Amino acid sequence: MATSHLLAAAAATSSTSATFRPPLRSLSSPPPSLALNRRRSFLVVCAADADAKETTKPKVPEKAPAAGSSFNQLLGIKGAKQETNIWKIRLQLTKPVTWPPLVWGVLCGAAASGNFHWTVEDVAKSIVCMLMSGPCLTGYTQTINDWYDRDIDAINEPYRPIPSGAISENEVITQIWVLLLGGLGLGALLDIWAGHDFPIIFYLGLGGSLLSYIYSAPPLKLKQNGWIGNFALGASYIGLPWWAGQALFGTLTTDIVVLTCLYSIAGLGIAIVNDFKSIEGDRTLGLQSLPVAFGMETAKWICVGAIDITQLSVAAYLLSTGKLYYALALLGLTIPQVILQFQYFLKDPVKYDVKYQASAQPFFVFGLLVTALATSH
Repeated sequence: MATSHLLAAAAATSSTSATFRPPLRSLSSPPPSLALNRRRSFLVVCAADADAKETTKPKVPEKAPAAGSSFNQLLGIKGAKQETNIWKIRLQLTKPVTWPPLVWGVLCGAAASGNFHWTVEDVAKSIVCMLMSGPCLTGYTQTINDWYDRDIDAINEPYRPIPSGAISENEVITQIWVLLLGGLGLGALLDIWAGHDFPIIFYLGLGGSLLSYIYSAPPLKLKQNGWIGNFALGASYIGLPWWAGQALFGTLTTDIVVLTCLYSIAGLGIAIVNDFKSIEGDRTLGLQSLPVAFGMETAKWICVGAIDITQLSVAAYLLSTGKLYYALALLGLTIPQVILQFQYFLKDPVKYDVKYQASAQPFFVFGLLVTALATSH
């Protein structure tokens, strides 16, 4: 999808900027920073209705906590420092912290192709594919997701760039189009560079972009359904970048498509991890994330089950095809993840979500590479 979300996880297009401009349902009193930018008449209405609304709508902090981190701001994660520099805000919307899985997926696809060589040309091709998958199409995906999540963010993180008014509507829409068209352009360039008769990388990017759009935008808004939305997210982050990397250097085969779709179930589990911190906003807006639908206790077991059972199934598949050492390596990388799940995530999925992901996901992504190397032989 960036493949979404590669292309992504993992990405989608529309013909006019109006597509990205649904009416904003006011779920909370607008912060002063937004109100000051409204028409004078709207200010009068807000002033007149202030007392009536105060008891029915949640209060919204005007800015992020003073202790916000500049590092978190650049990565686009919670606890970010409030910024005024437009380019830092633009970077924050693309959530650079989400790029590495897509970049890694391209690397796994290149490894699985069996045709990647450490030449200047092949390295350059892979870097361009990573730029397409990460900064461009994943950046597009994250920006459009924040645009359609602005109501939820007004509840959960009202100091984020869009609900706080730190970046204007036109600036957000421009960013969405630039990242989308830039990513698709790089995909077309890679097809020409690789000598493809059929522009498979371009169409993978286009498909991933569409998936990203319907994931975030009404009327489909796949993220409203915990199962479908999280599987789409997992496919965007794992399947699509892998397919792009493999198609760039070799042939995308049916067995690889099946294997990566299976791995996308593990991606579903990883996506659920992020749902716990948004449970309040999801419940308020009627989004059926798995923690909302099943409760936190059941959802956390669904989460770890999807991650662990998938990897054990892939290890069993590798063993059945005679790849004993690869199967053992994958098993060895799965065991630490289980330990960390009991140590952090299962104790408190909200409190320890970041610590769990930071400690467990390196084992998961190296397991992906082990699987890719196994399938290349």
